[in-house]
Order: sequence, then structure tokens, then C-alpha cells
Amino acid sequence: MRAWRLSVIVWLCWGFIWHNAQSGVLGEAVVSRNAQSKAPTSSARSQYVLHCAGCHGLDGSGAPQAQVPDMRSLAVFLKLDGGREFLLKIPGLMGSGLDDQSVANVSNWVFANLVENKPEKFQEFTAAEVAKARQSPLNDVALARTKLQQLAAAQGLHIP
Repeated sequence: MRAWRLSVIVWLCWGFIWHNAQSGVLGEAVVSRNAQSKAPTSSARSQYVLHCAGCHGLDGSGAPQAQVPDMRSLAVFLKLDGGREFLLKIPGLMGSGLDDQSVANVSNWVFANLVENKPEKFQEFTAAEVAKARQSPLNDVALARTKLQQLAAAQGLHIP
């Protein structure tokens, strides 16, 4: 009788362990695929942290050794023809998964909090401007950046 009880207990424990292994460790989702976040990231700062800071850093300094630009010097682009549009079309921003309004909000947050030497009368980015930028993505980011660097040099400006 005691052996029978022990085998039932072992069997129940094994079933519990197997079930939990199937729902978590082996990759089966424990929560519904459509579950709402308990902490939605609605602030521009939190979206920057989730979508941008992994490469650009919390302070926007980037990683020159990995060719990740320093966002603190983005104000130079606003002084160049096509610079503002370039900033909205960079693949990291366009491919972030953020909607147009969120892209505008994050871009405005970056300029308000990280960018140095921005113009006094900075015109905030809009969702409509982002939507327009999505219609003509950059085909060659390096070429577009090089052209802007040359334009900047001709005006006595420097894009790092």
C-alpha cells in the first residue's frame, strides 16, 4: 500500500514537472500571444531606451568603433539641405517598429534631451513628416551620409 502511494506521488510530481517544462523551458509560451503589457511603453523616453539606447547608449554617445553615430551632434544635420529628412529616414528609426507619431515623439525627445547645440527655434518633427519620409526610404545610407558630410564640409561644418 505504501509503495502504491509513493508511486502515485512520484507520478503526480513527474506530471507537474513535465507540464511546467513544456510550458516554459522548452519554449511554449506561458502567456497568451495577444496579452497586453502590464507596463506599456508610452513615453518617448522609454521608447528611446527600448528601441535606440541599445546601440546609441542612454546618453546618445553611440559607439564609433561599431560605426554607431553620436546622436548628440545631430543638430548639424538641421543646417543642411536634406539633413532633416535624412534623420527621419535612417534605417534604425524607420525599422524600429514604432508608428509615425511615436517616431516623431522619440525624435523630439532626443533633440530636447540629448542633442547639443540645437537651434533656438527647433521645429518639432510631426507624424505627417514621418509618414512622408516612409514613402521614400534611403537606398544607400552610407552614400546619403557621405553627401551630407561633403555638404557640411563645404559650409565649414563637421559631421562626425
